Amino acid sequence: MNDAQNRQYERMTCTPVWKLVLVLGIPTTVSMLITNIYNTADTFFVSKISVSASGATGIVFALMAILQAVGFMFGHGAGSNISRLLGARRVEHASVFASTSVFLALGAGMVIGITGLLFLEPLMRLLGSTETILGDSKMYGMFILIAGPAMTVGCVLNNILRYEGRAAFAMVGLTTGGILNMLLDPVLIFYFHMGIAGAGMATAVSQYISTVILLIPFLRGKTVTRIHVRNMTKDLRDVKNIMLTGLPSLARQGLNSISTTLINVQAAAFGDAAIAAMSIVGRCSNLLFGFALGIAQGFQPVSAFNYGAKKYDRVKKAAWFTILMGMGILGVLCTGCYINAPSIVRLFRKEEEILHIGTGALRWMCRFLFTLPLSAVGSMLFQSIGKKGRALLIASMQSGLVVIPLLLILPRFFGLTGIQTAQPFAYFVSGTITVPIIVRFFRDLKADSKK
Repeated sequence: MNDAQNRQYERMTCTPVWKLVLVLGIPTTVSMLITNIYNTADTFFVSKISVSASGATGIVFALMAILQAVGFMFGHGAGSNISRLLGARRVEHASVFASTSVFLALGAGMVIGITGLLFLEPLMRLLGSTETILGDSKMYGMFILIAGPAMTVGCVLNNILRYEGRAAFAMVGLTTGGILNMLLDPVLIFYFHMGIAGAGMATAVSQYISTVILLIPFLRGKTVTRIHVRNMTKDLRDVKNIMLTGLPSLARQGLNSISTTLINVQAAAFGDAAIAAMSIVGRCSNLLFGFALGIAQGFQPVSAFNYGAKKYDRVKKAAWFTILMGMGILGVLCTGCYINAPSIVRLFRKEEEILHIGTGALRWMCRFLFTLPLSAVGSMLFQSIGKKGRALLIASMQSGLVVIPLLLILPRFFGLTGIQTAQPFAYFVSGTITVPIIVRFFRDLKADSKK
């Protein structure tokens, strides 16, 4: 390792864990917030067009989740391995994982984009679009599919940078794209009178520009790993390792897409207003969770790097610090959001039906969202250190195994209230199950570290 790599190693293994988590987490938090803010801004500007356009954002959000699921699978799968390899001082092998994951993500994004465009209308119907929303969903979805390769590759580059401990580089790329999206939205939608097509174009353009910016540190040699086609692995075991390690991310995002689609399908029975209201609440809850999730993503490279360096006490301290901080932040934010729920929903749409449904759903979310860091950090912990089975179990519970049955059962007995309560209650159940899994692992890990 050269001097710069040695300095990075010392930084990742000797800096107090609470400080390191915050230093790496704050740029990621900024990135997450900008990303969620521009998603929310997208919903805000589109909601000014019509109720059907507002509902279309909820439909297409599920499509974006699919693309992100694939990107995060390759990104987290490679990033976890890269960080542990750097902790073990195996730099050249880390570059193999970086290059392989980037080109795999590029290919996957192109396949999804082309296939989706060929079957656009059936895809939108599958994601829960009603007849009245279908036209807007197809227009918005077309641009998201065009942006597919940029979204998948961008997810990989972002995660490699974070897992290397270069969160500031990732922040620049994501925030630039997010800010650009927010600026383009009103210009294209209203000034050029493009309507929902303007929102889609703004997202596509910003995604490609963001991805190019994320690539620059690799091209300029500012990273430890190098991305080049000649660095791609010739060993299928490396590909298998990437995909299995990233499988929890695919499950998390993929099941989240299925859950979002199921929410749309169930809400459709109550009309477009219900779909629009649940879409608004989904974006708002993602924005709230972004504050805690950014810190949690700062924890990932800390846990992976130190686990690779066999500094297990630092892994344990970082995990509990991240969980407690995340729950504390969300507790405060959810309290304020609960009190101001009607005003928040009214920012998007002022129809009484949307206001009534959205306020109720947002308040249910605020009652339980603060428990989400338990399962989120648990899943990130096990994925970062290569414990694939436990990571997959917790990720699946958090995003689908609990909420999907609730979405199928609760509306039968409680109607619309069942739809409003399913997701937040699933977060609570998943967190409750995750705690003993984490406690047992750390008890065993402490024993292992003494061998």
